[in-house]
Amino acid sequence: MGKFVISKRKNGEFQFVLKAGNGQVILTSEGYKTKANCENGIASVQKNSSDDNKFERKTAANGKFYFSLKATNGQVIGSSQMYESSATCEKGIASIKANAAGASVSDESA
Repeated sequence: MGKFVISKRKNGEFQFVLKAGNGQVILTSEGYKTKANCENGIASVQKNSSDDNKFERKTAANGKFYFSLKATNGQVIGSSQMYESSATCEKGIASIKANAAGASVSDESA
């Protein structure tokens, strides 16, 4: 089962990562000014991750593949790591679909 981990950046912003059951980070959020907004971002991932149309697949300048998950309003909620192939990128998307909805939340921002 997946897990969302909330942390605090050096600049004081909150962010979350979604980890797969094996502990690997599969999605990293943008920075949020408040913890409440960060928690809203997690809820948005849980809501939008089941919709394949919310995943924007991209290719970086170095030829590696990654994706962003977008909210209904089109704003990026989080982004993936870089993948060597489009097939492994698709596996990352499948992992988010499988892990996000039922993931627990761990607050490590204190």
